[in-house]
Amino acid sequence: MRNVVIIGSGCAGYTAAIYAARANLNPLLVEGIELGGQLSWTTLVENFPGFPEGVMGPSLMEDMKKQAARFGTEFVSGVAVKVNLSKNPFTVFTDDEEIQTRTLIICSGASARLMGLESEKKLIGYGVSTCATCDGYFFKGKEIMVVGGGDSALEEAIFLTKHAGKVTVVHRRDQLRASKIMQERAFKNPKIDFVWDTVVDEIHDVQAKTVKRVTLRNLRNGEVTDFECDGVFVAIGHVPNTRIFEGQLDMDANGYLITHEGTKTNVPGVFAAGDVQDHVYRQAISAAGSGCMAAIDAERYLEQQGH
Repeated sequence: MRNVVIIGSGCAGYTAAIYAARANLNPLLVEGIELGGQLSWTTLVENFPGFPEGVMGPSLMEDMKKQAARFGTEFVSGVAVKVNLSKNPFTVFTDDEEIQTRTLIICSGASARLMGLESEKKLIGYGVSTCATCDGYFFKGKEIMVVGGGDSALEEAIFLTKHAGKVTVVHRRDQLRASKIMQERAFKNPKIDFVWDTVVDEIHDVQAKTVKRVTLRNLRNGEVTDFECDGVFVAIGHVPNTRIFEGQLDMDANGYLITHEGTKTNVPGVFAAGDVQDHVYRQAISAAGSGCMAAIDAERYLEQQGH
């Protein structure tokens, strides 16, 4: 029987583990499929407080894990494939075992939707990004492409104009899905251009480990062209990793867990932190902050239950 089980190993999960372990709750953390979360996909992180020279994403996550381990967190490699939250203690099922726990902290995050190109995967952190706030700074005066047509794509594009020389939005349709106010802002911005009815077929250059150009294909006439740019920001949405909680926890229309009074879900004893419940800020520091909150909420819940 566990006092605390944490699902997910990003900033939220590791921070929750540090706080829960320091409260002598002996947490068990199920690491999940993306060890270290989205930061393990990035290179230099310059906006996490306390690192004046910046820190490599994977290195920051490794240090967080070591810190959690130092205070007594146990780790299970593997994925939570099912949960039973109908009665307390809750049951978490991995491929190999069933784990009983009095509280559950869900930090399973959200995965950025990608276009599905092999070159895109290989160049993430080397000119391909899914987060303008994280990486825009590295493209001062450069030419950038943003892929997408919704609010998040235009938000990224507008934000990137603070740094880039020029931003080109590539969208597969002939009109945007974004809200009217976002469209007006983007159309008014002299640094933003649009390419319509077009998809990205390839990103070059994997060999050079940097983005040099993109192969575009027009969906109306099939015309293929090469477009020179220094970076590609993929903004076609995020998918919260919440499938195993469907029917048991309250979610919004996009599948994000709904929390109230801090990190509480609709099931007493179950808490959620980080990108799995936050589609607004989606930053490493805000995820870490909510991981801390979830651990404190779990500790208080256990005290109230007399554990």
